[in-house]
Amino acid sequence: MTLPPDHPLMDGRTSGSPLINAYRSRTPSRRPVWFMRQAGRSLPEYRAAREGTGMLEACLTPDLAAEITLQPVRRHGVDAGIFFSDIVIPLKLAGIDVDIKPGVGPVLGQPVRTAADVAALPPLTDEALEPVREAVGLVVAELGSVPLIGFAGAPYTLAAYMVEGKPSRDHLGPRTMMHADPEAWNALAKWTAEASGKFLRAQLEAGASAAQLFDSWAGSLSLADYEQHVAGASAAALDHVRGLQAPLVHFGTGTSELLGAMRDVGADVVGVDYRLPLDEANRRLGGTTPLQGNIDPALLSAPWPVLEEHVRAVLAAGAAAPGHVVNLGHGVPPDTDPTVLTRIVELVHSVDP
Repeated sequence: MTLPPDHPLMDGRTSGSPLINAYRSRTPSRRPVWFMRQAGRSLPEYRAAREGTGMLEACLTPDLAAEITLQPVRRHGVDAGIFFSDIVIPLKLAGIDVDIKPGVGPVLGQPVRTAADVAALPPLTDEALEPVREAVGLVVAELGSVPLIGFAGAPYTLAAYMVEGKPSRDHLGPRTMMHADPEAWNALAKWTAEASGKFLRAQLEAGASAAQLFDSWAGSLSLADYEQHVAGASAAALDHVRGLQAPLVHFGTGTSELLGAMRDVGADVVGVDYRLPLDEANRRLGGTTPLQGNIDPALLSAPWPVLEEHVRAVLAAGAAAPGHVVNLGHGVPPDTDPTVLTRIVELVHSVDP
């Protein structure tokens, strides 16, 4: 199981890039930086491209998804593109009734709450992922030596949406299900692990040079629940891509107490949210794991001297780790001034690696 010889990671296009070097604990030529949700509502060109097109439709229109992926790379000079898609795309492609309601988020026509509901879920086929492969191919052809990062929602986060049927604040539904009906929970986690893994694999095989698993809702779990009911599914998702030799990043929000367990499912790099300083994250991980993060998105609207001091503090804390890729501690807020992001990129690149 390996990537094809003409893959950007195999033919040399991206293998020596600052991002890949940092992910592999090598000294990069400059400090790499990209932003979660860098493609999206903060960019006027995104709003123009998306006009009149629903979110999931945009994700599944290859030339549009490719254009949106490329916009922040052109504008900000970031060190990676992150594939423009959504974590519920694998559900949509499997034939599940799901849509993204503006101002709400992913909403399912029918929540998945019983063993019978899980048994009725259709499988995600490799053929269904063709629009994803096509879009990745278009992006990679344009990016040249800049790596593309593929991504997927982690099995727990996908399952949480499926059980709740919509976004939730406390994720009581999935947390209850894993204890009250462990058989149904395990079957659902197995389904979502398969869907996430296939989604990641399609992106990597089509040309992405790294992949990130987002566990947006894992912060609602205790360490014991994560290890007993969730970690196995995340490991199973990564099993789909583990042999491809592309760096694998694992990120969650509110997961300071789970960092070691999240790495141990098979991640090469751990993303850290804004709640924990990177030098402390590095200490908790034993000083052996490259880190990604963790500028606080709340400071993007602060006066520049305040933000600059914060970015420099993040760089200093990240220097403790064997590798550090600068990012936010969560996604770009929609009302962010894009010129601020460009200025952060210039600042990060100006600091000696």
